[in-house]
Amino acid sequence: MERPPLTKRLKRYLRYLLIAGMLRLLQFLSLDTARTLGMTLGGWAYAFAGGERRKALKSLARAFPERTGAERDALARDAFRHLAAAALEVASARALDAGLESLVSWPDADRQVLEAALAKGKGVVFVSGHVGNWELLARRVARAGYPSQSIAKETSDPRLTALVEDFRAKGGVRSIWRGQEGAARAMLRALRSGEILGILIDQDTQVQSVFVPFFGELAATPRAAADLALRTGAAVVVGFCQRDSQGYRLTMEEVPHPDATEREAAVQALTAALSQRIEAAIRRAPEQWVWMHQRWKTRPPEDAPPALADAPSAPAR
Repeated sequence: MERPPLTKRLKRYLRYLLIAGMLRLLQFLSLDTARTLGMTLGGWAYAFAGGERRKALKSLARAFPERTGAERDALARDAFRHLAAAALEVASARALDAGLESLVSWPDADRQVLEAALAKGKGVVFVSGHVGNWELLARRVARAGYPSQSIAKETSDPRLTALVEDFRAKGGVRSIWRGQEGAARAMLRALRSGEILGILIDQDTQVQSVFVPFFGELAATPRAAADLALRTGAAVVVGFCQRDSQGYRLTMEEVPHPDATEREAAVQALTAALSQRIEAAIRRAPEQWVWMHQRWKTRPPEDAPPALADAPSAPAR
């Protein structure tokens, strides 16, 4: 692989030093201080990061065309504030780990969903999205003693990837980096060992995808969760960690495998059902999603299948 130019290497190194230094400082913050500081920084980011603000407003216009411009503007601002607050809450590692169970409630009914899925003995493909605080979701499940690993994307700087991996590992979260050698075997091994394998499927990324409905438009959606579940027979659980008045709350639901006998149709149907659950979670609290992501960037070919009207619907919660 060709080595990056010196200026890019210097930029990456300085970014690594900045992030590493910030993590060392932020770990000493209280959760309340981290949250308040994050909300303030998020508001500044909305005001000054014009490019990201325009992306968020464009996405909101596609998802909520019925809302006024002022309503979408307020939603976008709240999304920036939430994202920054969530990030700083995770970074305040000492206070977070000391009060994780009180910060993130996990009702018995939702815990039993996960335990029932694990009891089937074929592992669990746990699907979520960039909704609420997905890092706290993984941390809460891992800290409760459930054997789990999460699929993650490496950063462009191996030092930063190692920093993120170490930070997550201290919270009990093990990572499988999808671009590294042996990643596919590690995923299969985790499921065959009866573990939970976490994966986020709500972004348009350079991975194998299928087009399924998302807020009324076809969106390129990673197919790995469906492929893994159908190949191994693993149970599929979709879950979220969303902010409420008391902190955060975990919700979980098992999604059945589709009846389709043809493999590609089954992948399409299961991915559509999972994406539908993610959309439902976003609609419950739209300010808790990453609207600055260009979710509909990749457009389907003209012969793409129509929206799956018969995909299993998400029950109201």
